[in-house]
Amino acid sequence: MEFRADNQPFKVAMQGFVEKIVNMMKSENLFEPQGGPIIMAQIENEYGPVEWEIGAPGKPYAKWAAEMAVGLDTGVPWIMCKQEDAPDPVIDTCNGFYCENFKPNKPYKPKMWTEVWTAWYTKFGGPVPRRPAEDMAFAVARFIQNNGSFFNYYMYHGGTNFGRTTAGRFIATSYDYDAPLDEYGLLNEPKYGHLRDLHKAIKLSEPALVSSYAKVTWLGKYQEAHVYSSKSGVCAAFLSNYDPTFSVKVTFQNMQYDLPPWSISILPDCRTAVYNTARISSQSSQMKMTPIGGGLSWESYTEETPSADDSDKLSTSGLWEQINVTRDSSDYLWYMTDVTL
Repeated sequence: MEFRADNQPFKVAMQGFVEKIVNMMKSENLFEPQGGPIIMAQIENEYGPVEWEIGAPGKPYAKWAAEMAVGLDTGVPWIMCKQEDAPDPVIDTCNGFYCENFKPNKPYKPKMWTEVWTAWYTKFGGPVPRRPAEDMAFAVARFIQNNGSFFNYYMYHGGTNFGRTTAGRFIATSYDYDAPLDEYGLLNEPKYGHLRDLHKAIKLSEPALVSSYAKVTWLGKYQEAHVYSSKSGVCAAFLSNYDPTFSVKVTFQNMQYDLPPWSISILPDCRTAVYNTARISSQSSQMKMTPIGGGLSWESYTEETPSADDSDKLSTSGLWEQINVTRDSSDYLWYMTDVTL
């Protein structure tokens, strides 16, 4: 069996799994046409780079996966992230730190950002990655001002992978991801508050955002205005300063606005700047861990090195699969090789 390729045994197993999950959701009336909260579904995950790497077997598999998913009749749109050749009606979407220049593969598909990376995972022995709240807000605001229609954070709530359940080699058990809500469920300020205020500003601009595409004009060498307006008279504007070093004063519709370096101001009525990505009003927070009760207790366990005389040894002409042999009860699987010349 070859995973994630045009391999019939794998496709049979995958289709069975996807059908099981979809049917579970349907049985609970969870899809939007059933009155539920699920408005969208995803098949595969960032398969585009894999398809590019493996070549010919990848393209028919991606097409099959999309058609299989659509055929399950969920009543909601299906998406494939990082999949430039996603066939209709599946929507290709963007994942990354910045997606303002992303365009879907068809002009009638919405521009969607399915993973706004709030930072990165932590590796043992490495620094804890952080992403400034100002940079995140700037990236999201720039995506929306460039006709973006949807964004979703990865991660919005951090977590913890206990024991041996981490996501890959050398990845720490903490999956905090510098998320707006940390792995303990606490507010990560000022990031949480700064993004909350960004969402409020975008929500105030919604009537204009859904009425038209942005009209772009230059306000200076590194400054732009993206204006959304409707026939009914609603208007929203995004004023951008791409200069990474200097603040600037711009004139927009006969009014002046101060823009800090590398920032975007949002004007839900094309007059009042209610938010700027570089100006943080939320207070910073610093978590302090306080022990409760007694101190920590530690346990140790010593695993004995086996010998060839042990009664529970196994023999095979090849390699054993570790998890199946140890049943995840040990981190170790001892190999002994006997060569006769």
